[in-house]
Amino acid sequence: MNTSQNNLNQPLVSVIIPAYNAENFIAKTLESVLFQTYQNIEVLVVDDGSTDTTAEIVKSFVQKDSRVSLLQQSNAGVAAARNLAIEKSKGEYIAPIDADDIWYPQNLEKQVKCLTSSEPSVGVVYSWSVDINEKGLLVTGGFYNSTIEGEVYTALVYKYFIGNASASLIRRVCFAKVGGYNCKLKLENAQGCEDWELYLRIAEHYQFKVVPKYLVGYRQMASSMSSNYAVMAKSYSLIMADVRQQHPEIPSSIYRWSSSNFYIYLAVKSNRSGNHRSTLSWLYRALKEDLLMALLRHNLYLLSIESILKIIVPAPTESGLELQQASESSEGTTLARIETRAKVYRMLPSQVYERRRLNSLAKRKSK
Repeated sequence: MNTSQNNLNQPLVSVIIPAYNAENFIAKTLESVLFQTYQNIEVLVVDDGSTDTTAEIVKSFVQKDSRVSLLQQSNAGVAAARNLAIEKSKGEYIAPIDADDIWYPQNLEKQVKCLTSSEPSVGVVYSWSVDINEKGLLVTGGFYNSTIEGEVYTALVYKYFIGNASASLIRRVCFAKVGGYNCKLKLENAQGCEDWELYLRIAEHYQFKVVPKYLVGYRQMASSMSSNYAVMAKSYSLIMADVRQQHPEIPSSIYRWSSSNFYIYLAVKSNRSGNHRSTLSWLYRALKEDLLMALLRHNLYLLSIESILKIIVPAPTESGLELQQASESSEGTTLARIETRAKVYRMLPSQVYERRRLNSLAKRKSK
């Protein structure tokens, strides 16, 4: 175990991990957490009614490392699992990570340093993320590298710039102020955006900061919860309906821009899972909500052409991510290549235009 940094006198970080049938990846996730350079942590894994060997794998870690504990509940969903872990935790800071994602070694160290050096008005810090595949390789080349900070509420309505549920460190006082994750979404069969909804509530009272380093591996799998696109779309719609009711001062155009952004996101996810008709459907909805921005996006054309060709001439052995992985180098890509790609990406017309939008939102907030 990496004990290169003596930080046991630093704030306790409670790492919370909801796990449902996570036997394929939970060990890798736990290893990435336990080998953080920041060592003053407790790790609470909530087995959410798994029917595989998730609990047994976690128990093997409990026996080897006293910082790990296992909680078990009947299947109640990711929000309830996270809330149980938070309730049982003791840390000053809460660090969520999903059971199939990973942290690179310095993630918590840099996040804690950022949060401890910030004013109490900062409630959340988040790191940059990269997409990884089942083998942990950077095959897709996807990345999340927002620089949005400060008063972020309107920007967070516009887009989920944090990227995923495994990228943030949150002050415990935020949960005391706004409550925990929303369990009502599962009751309405609308899971998938619980973390976004929580951050929106936090952003009403606290500022956000970013750690501009790629420190989180966000695993992409066709069989994951995030591939249930209709359920995610319902979750998003319910959340935005509540936001719209509570904040009528936010212009309707921002909600249209937000919807278009989200539908593009679902189109990309659909394409990766090999569902090309669904990809075209989400692209069409994105165009309807925000025509100009959608037309500026390069992936609108790439996804449209690819999906149409795949529908017309389907490959008999095609299966989403398996096809993509077969076409990529077995060694994947590198962070250096992703950083180069990110620099090019910033120069695309859609990104230039989006920065103008975000700047206008920031100016509007400061008035």
